[in-house]
Amino acid sequence: MNKKKNTKKSKVAASVTNSGEKKPFFTASELDLKKFEPTDAQKKELYYFIMLNRAFDDRVAKLYRQGKIIGAAYGSRGQEATSVGSAYALGKNDIVGPIIRNAGAIIVRGLPVKNFLSNFIGRSTTPTGGRDGNSHLGDLNIGVFAPISHLGSLIINLTGCALAFKLKKEPRVALTYIGDGGTSTAEFHEGMNMAAVWKVPFVCIIENNNWAYSTPTMNQSNLKDLAVKGKAYGMEAVVMDGNDVFEVYRVSKYAIEKCRAGNGPILIESKTMRMKGHAEHDDAFYVPKEMFAEWQKKDPIIRAEKYLLDHKIMTPAENEELKNRVAKDMEEAEEFALNAPFPLGEEAAEGVYAE
Repeated sequence: MNKKKNTKKSKVAASVTNSGEKKPFFTASELDLKKFEPTDAQKKELYYFIMLNRAFDDRVAKLYRQGKIIGAAYGSRGQEATSVGSAYALGKNDIVGPIIRNAGAIIVRGLPVKNFLSNFIGRSTTPTGGRDGNSHLGDLNIGVFAPISHLGSLIINLTGCALAFKLKKEPRVALTYIGDGGTSTAEFHEGMNMAAVWKVPFVCIIENNNWAYSTPTMNQSNLKDLAVKGKAYGMEAVVMDGNDVFEVYRVSKYAIEKCRAGNGPILIESKTMRMKGHAEHDDAFYVPKEMFAEWQKKDPIIRAEKYLLDHKIMTPAENEELKNRVAKDMEEAEEFALNAPFPLGEEAAEGVYAE
């Protein structure tokens, strides 16, 4: 009697589980992304940008160690594909809100690396005019919303941008990023909830790089996939390989165009790894060496290079040409930045208040 009863209950439970309830998130392989495949020319450009992103971060690290950068210096080694692929997928009139590991997004949007590098050493030849340092700059002429140090705050700001686009009936999308640790902040919750309630054209990318400073993700969240948080807000969520720049582009393009069509917001989780410490002053002694070794095999630049060569999209000669172009770009950027003028003292009070 009891056995029959238990069997009946298990069948009911199974029918509920398989009743068509929506999945909490999709993986990239479950989506039809064929129409978002980048062209061969775009693939080579994406490869160039991830190399330029890394070369830029390496130059910042060098200048920091030489004492030419005051304050902290953050890098994105190992994560370049996420910033580059997502920003490359945006339209000309869209807005991106980068945070500390999204130098690639700023570069892709069109800020010359010489002007970007100038900001790190406080020169006047940058959007901040030398009044701020690091990656704290914005330029709405190229669709870059200035970063905010407080984690999660940009989600609220970019949700506001997206709401403005919706109210004005403009076919524009706002995109920003948050780290795995940042998804535990109140600002993340408030911003994501309102984005979902208002159904705004907003894309949020969680850069799950396994570490919130020195705290591993598993020690601050019991979730294997942070994308499941999207279900709590009633929005679509997708998990992607954050070290494959071409997959990042396809998934981001899919999300951006879906939001542009009025079907947003969308949450994306990018699985990646921070291959250095939190900042240049941090030697990452707390990260197991085996973990670095495992993720080194998934390096986004090596993977993109191999793909382009194996598929004969790029010849070895073209590869060397691109690498030489990156090296030349950064040499010229450093020379320009170090010789650029400092801001004048009498200009300190200019541009401080909104007009």
